Formats: sequence, C-alpha cells, structure tokens
Amino acid sequence: MAGGRANRTVVLMALAGLTLAGCGELNRKDRGPGGAPLEAFTAEQIFERGEYELSRKDAEDAAFYFGEVERLYPYSDWAKRALIMQAYAYHQDKDYENARSAAQRYIDFYPADDDAAYAQYLLALSYYDQIELVGRDQGLTFQALQALRTVIERYPDSEYARSSILKFDLAFDHLAGKEMEIGRFYLKRDHFGAAINRFRVVVEDFQTTTHTPEALHRLVEGYLSLGLTEEAQTAGAVLGYNYQSTDWYEDTYKLLQGQGLEPKVFKNNWLSAVYRQMVKGEWL
Repeated sequence: MAGGRANRTVVLMALAGLTLAGCGELNRKDRGPGGAPLEAFTAEQIFERGEYELSRKDAEDAAFYFGEVERLYPYSDWAKRALIMQAYAYHQDKDYENARSAAQRYIDFYPADDDAAYAQYLLALSYYDQIELVGRDQGLTFQALQALRTVIERYPDSEYARSSILKFDLAFDHLAGKEMEIGRFYLKRDHFGAAINRFRVVVEDFQTTTHTPEALHRLVEGYLSLGLTEEAQTAGAVLGYNYQSTDWYEDTYKLLQGQGLEPKVFKNNWLSAVYRQMVKGEWL
C-alpha cells in the first residue's frame, strides 16, 4: 500500500510540473520581461522581442509578438513594420496560409510602400514552397505561377523580380513534367491517343521547358504506333531542327529509319504549325 501511494504521489507531482510548464509558456507569450503585461510595453519593445525570437529560431513566437504590435498599436509605423515581419515569420515557420494572409494584408493596406514588392514575393513563395512532387496535384503550381507573374509584372525593377523569373521558369517546367509523367503512363499502357494529347500540350504550351525534346520523341512513338506516319515524320523534323544534338533526336532518327521513314514536314497536321512557329518564327 505504501508503495502504491508513493507511485501516485510521483505521478501527481509530474502532472503538476507539466501544468506549471504550460502556464509558464502561456505567461512567456502573454507577458513581457519581468512578467508585466504586453500592454505595458512600447511598440518598439514588443517588435524587438519578435526580432529576438526570430534570432533564436522561434518563428512561431516571433509571429505572435509581431501580431501583438499590430493589435496594440494598429496605426503606428511599427505596426506596418511588424506586419511584413509577421508574414516573414509565418513563412519561416512553414505556416503558409497565415503567411499569405499577412502578406496580402500588407499589400492591401500599403500598396505603394517599398516593402509591398517583398510582401508580394512572400505571398508567391508561400505557394511556390509548397509545390509537391511531380506526381501530385499541381493546383499550387498554378497559383505560384500567377503570384510570381504578379511580382515580375508589378515590380519589374525590384530586387525580387529576377528571383521570381527563375522560380517562374522552374514552376513552369514542373507543370510540363506533370504532363510528361501522365503521357508516359498512357504510352506504357498503349493508350496512344491519350498519351499524344499530353505530349501535344507540352509541345504547344511548354515549348521553352526542358521537356520539349522528349515530348517530340514520344509523339513520334505514339504516332508510329497508330500508323500515322506523316505526323510522326513531322514531329521528327521539328525535333531535328531544334534539338539535333540530343539523344532524343538520335533515338527518333533510328526509330523512323527502322520503318523506312525520315524526318520530314507535312503540312496537313498540327505539327506543321508548330514547325512554322519554332523553326521559321511564323507565329500564327
């Protein structure tokens, strides 16, 4: 019996310690140094506490204190500075939804401010940094592209425009990769029409990406499988004119030769328009 009471005492003491630790965590946020309520401190002091939390890699607490500056001193210059820092802190904490919300509020409240470009860039990053593996849904990629385009077009002279262009190209390439993955899936299962539709999207809508040479080669494979030799030859010709030094063209040339064919442009299919666009620069 005595041993049982001793064990219960240890458990109760441990629970009490956890409760006190929880209260300490709450007080650490709700109060400033010395236990005084945050209302007793200036906007600058609370802002500096947010910066301190950032310096110790506690982005969640930093976002809290920056938010308190905005709450307690809503019309001050410190509130404006705190809002953009709150967006940054949320992003550091990978709380992307709140990062977007804070960044958007900054853009809405201070559209002409110097930091508006950075707020828009943070908003774009909150989508871009969530882009999943190529096999997943690409809705966030589209949203990232739209937000990055806004940075590029609205703030072309800002320091964030160049980084946005690079990330836009990567996200654009990511979307093309998704189309390629689906196209290969269909091709392996002999669903040639569905595969061709996916590769056609890459060639028509994602010409500047790294996936275009393979897409043209896969079109040759798909068209040959369907007996559409003129389309296959035209795709081979487009590939040869633009990417002759690639392994994809070498494979395509061997594939066509194996059936007694050669790369050649025929004018009665959609690829002939692509040929005129990509090779002759005739944008129709």
